Amino acid sequence: MAALSARPREYGAVFKYVLLLPAVLWVIAFTFFPLLFVIHYSFANYVLGMGITGYVGFSNYVDVLTSARFWHAIMVTAIYVAISVPVEVVLGFLAAWLVNLGAPWSRGFRTVIGIPLFTMEVAIGYLGVTLFSSQGGIVPVVLGLTGIEVPWLSTASGGIAAAILLDIWRWTSFVFVIVLAGLAGISSDLYDAAILDAKNHWQVMWRLGVPLAWPVTTIAILLRTIECLKVFAIPYALTTGGPGTSTEVFSAMDYLTTVQFFNFGQGSAMGIAFLIMVAALITVFFKQMRKRLG
Repeated sequence: MAALSARPREYGAVFKYVLLLPAVLWVIAFTFFPLLFVIHYSFANYVLGMGITGYVGFSNYVDVLTSARFWHAIMVTAIYVAISVPVEVVLGFLAAWLVNLGAPWSRGFRTVIGIPLFTMEVAIGYLGVTLFSSQGGIVPVVLGLTGIEVPWLSTASGGIAAAILLDIWRWTSFVFVIVLAGLAGISSDLYDAAILDAKNHWQVMWRLGVPLAWPVTTIAILLRTIECLKVFAIPYALTTGGPGTSTEVFSAMDYLTTVQFFNFGQGSAMGIAFLIMVAALITVFFKQMRKRLG
């Protein structure tokens, strides 16, 4: 009897690994092997149509790390992330808090705020061209009525600002959904007790909502930071990196280097260098998160 009862347990253990097998194969096929190929190409001179014509050691990495264009793209990407993510988190948290309180407009708001998530980033970028164009764009026209003139798409600061505004419009709803789920898990008894000690709902949010929803909020921050570091479609469709390369983010520069100019060696080296930087950033983020939660 003991042997018979042990068999279902063995089958259950094997079945768990069978269920995990598709995910493991997916990671190996579309993450592990491509990464190995990129590392391989980063040490080689790759010519389109001819393949690898020779190995150059760390020459590609030296060229990348001494390139002013590479560091400029890193700086533009860092500015983009440093502004977009905090604003999206703050706006998403505030919206989730108000909806969680049961504001009268909350039902319709849940539907409206989620619409941008179902819109392609490329489409949003091209929509931004019509919105921010100096030739009859809605935003310049409206601001012009108040005497404010901003050269949105003809300057570096204006182009980055327009792209960031579009990014905030699209991704605030993502943070909203995650934080709302965290706030909904807080017991109503805790809300009632906090309201008795607080003067208003904003104090309740700061003393109760933020600390208890912080674990979920950190997940939203992490996911948005990773996704924002890979940003490509919105700024590229909006300004194509211009004027010149003043608004060129890292993904756009790597794309142009690899696909347009067929420099697979340097393009691969750029990707690996950027991956190391992002990995270091995420490691620091996790350490800080553990300290905050601990």
